[in-house]
Amino acid sequence: MISRENIYYWKSDRESAFEEIENVDYDKEQMEILIQKVLETFFGESEFTFRSAHGQGNHMTYLVEYKDTKYFLRLENGQENDNYMEVEATVLNKVGSVGVPTPKVYAVDVSRTKVPFTYQIMEYIAYPDLNSLYKKKTLDLLPIAESIGRNIAKWQSLTFSGFGPFNNQILRQEQKLVGIHSSYRDYFFLNLDTHLDFLVSHKFLIPGEAQEIKNVINEKVDLLALKKGCLVHKDMALWNILGSHREIKSFIDWDDTISGDPMDDISLLACFHSRDVIIEVLRGYSKVMGSLPENYLDRFWLHLLRNMIVKAVIRVGGNYFSKQDDFFLIDTGQSGTTLEEHTKKRMEIAIRGLRETVEINKL
Repeated sequence: MISRENIYYWKSDRESAFEEIENVDYDKEQMEILIQKVLETFFGESEFTFRSAHGQGNHMTYLVEYKDTKYFLRLENGQENDNYMEVEATVLNKVGSVGVPTPKVYAVDVSRTKVPFTYQIMEYIAYPDLNSLYKKKTLDLLPIAESIGRNIAKWQSLTFSGFGPFNNQILRQEQKLVGIHSSYRDYFFLNLDTHLDFLVSHKFLIPGEAQEIKNVINEKVDLLALKKGCLVHKDMALWNILGSHREIKSFIDWDDTISGDPMDDISLLACFHSRDVIIEVLRGYSKVMGSLPENYLDRFWLHLLRNMIVKAVIRVGGNYFSKQDDFFLIDTGQSGTTLEEHTKKRMEIAIRGLRETVEINKL
């Protein structure tokens, strides 16, 4: 069984992190035969249709129609033979149980015994992702941000022993979610030097900047002494939320989920959005929690810095800074150059935030 014990973040640390999604061993016709087999087993007959859903993430996705009902099929066909979909399905059920809108998972198979990939068959949510509405400037973002904060607080009611990605083997044997790492510090520092060396070697950072980042993190290392982890989505962004211009219908793509720090998901939103948005997220969070976590400002900046390091690795490795605004990550009318400038500025404000305990309204 494959483990994520050496993974801080799947999209930056997996073996094929910067390769395009492709079927190395199977052409389109062969893949469709295999998908047909999966769906025939699930439905018990062959009277269904399916077509590509053209997902932009690290999964292949399909829209399935059967007896006037639509389903969503996701499959993982990477060379690493990852099996985290089983963890994700369990997390989705738990998140739904605490009142967070999520899609139902009808089937999951990570065995690769009948087909050479893992897959989920899920509820189809007939709403666009909020990022597409945001790029069209039709999203009522501040009320949405407050609702995001309330939902983050809800899923943080789920706590676990261990930290980082969840242990597949323990889940299989004991039906419980336990983080792979015994300390949060071990998880937080996992691959940090590798990430910084990558950014230096690709001339995104100079050696002195990388050393400054290490120094400022080490000054705040006591913040990492967590006794218990809470559920963290770990890819919190508008493209992983479905809904209308003023209402959230579903939080999706939990395939990076971990046991971690309560400020992590909020800091992830700050990788993309302004202070006004983050203030509303914190407002919604406080309405549910009653208060913000102890040392929340320092923890916010610390996790913003760690997340921006990972974002920078993904963006440099994936050549994002050469893309245009038809790419999901780049706002309408902007460019890859704008994204590069934003990435550097967010890293800089995170460093200053840690050094000076800067208020969120300075973001």
